[in-house]
Amino acid sequence: MRPASVVALGGGHGLHASLSALRHVTDDLTAIVTVADDGGSSGRLREEMGIVPPGDLRMALSALCEDGEWGRTWRDVLQTRFSTAGPLDGHALGNLLIAALWERTGDVVEGLDWVARLLHAQGRVLPLAEEPLQISARVDGGHVSSVARGQVAVATAAGRVSGLSIEPAQPRVPQVTLDAIAGAAGVVLGPGSWYTSVLVHFLVGPVARALVEAGPRTVLTLNIAYVDAETEGSYRVDDIRALRRLEPAFRPAVVLADTSHGRDGELVAEIENWGSRLVVHDMKRDDALDRHDVARLTQAYSHALGGLSA
Repeated sequence: MRPASVVALGGGHGLHASLSALRHVTDDLTAIVTVADDGGSSGRLREEMGIVPPGDLRMALSALCEDGEWGRTWRDVLQTRFSTAGPLDGHALGNLLIAALWERTGDVVEGLDWVARLLHAQGRVLPLAEEPLQISARVDGGHVSSVARGQVAVATAAGRVSGLSIEPAQPRVPQVTLDAIAGAAGVVLGPGSWYTSVLVHFLVGPVARALVEAGPRTVLTLNIAYVDAETEGSYRVDDIRALRRLEPAFRPAVVLADTSHGRDGELVAEIENWGSRLVVHDMKRDDALDRHDVARLTQAYSHALGGLSA
């Protein structure tokens, strides 16, 4: 049975993968995207214009474009990245387009809706907050702790993350973002960089409360690879423990894991102790260790979301 509506939260390549699959699972799909990126084209525009970083929002929009000549053409245009000897070097055209619409409309959500209409997007893209976030992490390495500030620094810091915070501590959250979570028949959280694309949602008070309330309708998607620098040296059970420490009141109905992790006895026990249901599915591409196969991920979400009310 197809869920009436689904909200997917995350950022970057992880959210792009989940949206690419979920668009085949529901006819009413909304993405809620993190806004803490401070690297590359997004970081430059954020610093120069004082805007929400557009890159992860652009990625989400590209995943939802109409599956026809019009949508595919605009998707490719949106993702075009300049290679020049001047100041345009490295900028994605879609980032510039989004920034221009924000300047014209003066509203983050309205600007994104205009891009979605241009793409004939099969879904809506919303920001986690209306202002850029700076994420900081306490990182433990050996007998020394340090603080990494900024998404890029957190993602590449050597050591294990043991604490997270954001600035501003109480960012402005669009009401439409909270309404989307509250009204969704199914909520999908993850996959993605665990601390900067997944756990960051629980640092935004109104969103954390909405996710706690949506727990019985939520599928938490664990990552499929061990190569993410953010979680190097840890395991999927450590990811769940980090989430439980950060927001003890949150409990998803389903935890979705790849078959490569499904036989981890410690992970199985942790999920059972949490009171969630483990769903194991083959989600990897055959030719890559860290990339999702969209068809397999679609099947996994159909199974997981279809069983929410079972």
